[in-house]
Amino acid sequence: MASVFDVAAYILEKRGQTTHMKLQKLAYYAQAWSLVWDEAPLFDERIEAWANGPVVPDLFARLQGKYAVNKHDLRKGSTSHLSPKQKETIDRILEYYGGRDPQWLSDLTHMESPWLEARRGLSPGERSNHEITHAAMADYYSSL
Repeated sequence: MASVFDVAAYILEKRGQTTHMKLQKLAYYAQAWSLVWDEAPLFDERIEAWANGPVVPDLFARLQGKYAVNKHDLRKGSTSHLSPKQKETIDRILEYYGGRDPQWLSDLTHMESPWLEARRGLSPGERSNHEITHAAMADYYSSL
């Protein structure tokens, strides 16, 4: 299976430099829609419901402290680990979400039930490592 770093490398190869926050949200949406369209996860790494939206902690740790990121910042991941079907899924995500502002993407995730459910009982801005599950993503996005 591909890793989040393979997905991030592909996104950065296609889009070029982007913000760390936007990369996190694009990886999240790629995972969510892969669960719906392909009926399989794109990557195994956990997604958590942080205050600013969904975050893949492994990707965050690799890029921590960076605002703008490019493929060289990853130092990990290869697009060759992605199947043509996985690349097609990511391409569709980039077509719809890729031109959106990072804050718009974050705000959108804050209105959607997978993030909201994972943060139930937490105050705004409160730190959390609650997981956004594959089941929550598949249920919500398949209903759209």
